[in-house]
Amino acid sequence: MSPGSQPLPSRASEPPEAPGEEEDEETEGTDEGSEEARSGAEDGEVTPEPAAVATSSAQRPPAPTFKFSTFILIFLFFLGMYMLIDAQARNQIAGLFGDVLAPVIGFGGHYLMLTMFLAALVEMLVTAVVYNITTDWVLMAEVQQHAAAIRPHQMKAIRSGKKDRMEALKPHLDSLQRRQSRVTINQLKGMAVTYFLLIAIYTWVGLFIAAQQPHTTVIFAGATINLLSNMGPIPAPYWFFIFSLYTLPLSLILRRYFKHYTLSRRQSRQGTLPDASAEGAP
Repeated sequence: MSPGSQPLPSRASEPPEAPGEEEDEETEGTDEGSEEARSGAEDGEVTPEPAAVATSSAQRPPAPTFKFSTFILIFLFFLGMYMLIDAQARNQIAGLFGDVLAPVIGFGGHYLMLTMFLAALVEMLVTAVVYNITTDWVLMAEVQQHAAAIRPHQMKAIRSGKKDRMEALKPHLDSLQRRQSRVTINQLKGMAVTYFLLIAIYTWVGLFIAAQQPHTTVIFAGATINLLSNMGPIPAPYWFFIFSLYTLPLSLILRRYFKHYTLSRRQSRQGTLPDASAEGAP
């Protein structure tokens, strides 16, 4: 060793730290954090983590938007229920329909059978159009196919009694249930209009025929009947039975026609154009 050199301080020459200092510092930090957490819990303030806040905001469903058409359909449904209970309101609304229908299809009360047929045609035409607008025929067909495809697998899983098989089918069943709910809601929208028109036009037909007395006798199926008399032991007049015979087949025919028309137009819009190279081929 040279005389001018000084020995380097060794690690061993440093004063050793007290064995409990680091632990005390960590303990103090932990105690401070726990005290802050306890004070926050006592005050009722819980600070969420940023990741939890982002996840909750991402999973939050969007707020439902107001649809005027849905409001009108719900209003018509409850109005129909009120008309069914209150005869005065039912007759007043039917009178409003009569102000429009009587000059067009009333014929002065001379052709009651034709008037009933045209009234049934108007009722079923409007309800068929509304039902066709509110119904997604493609979605309905897809739901039926999905339900038919998943039903055998569901029955096998139930018979096996294994939970893992049921858990594997749960996402498919949830998706099917959501789509079935959409189909059901669309059908209820069409039924609201059908329910309202059914009560209103049936009431108007009854009031219109009653106003034609005593000229309410017609020939039906080779027999002379009074439209206001009851059908034997059945407490319902003949006009109600005849009008129902008009409405039921018209409803089936018109709904099937509009369904076929809508699907045909959709298929034509989604059809592929012919190949340009094939058009010039001999």
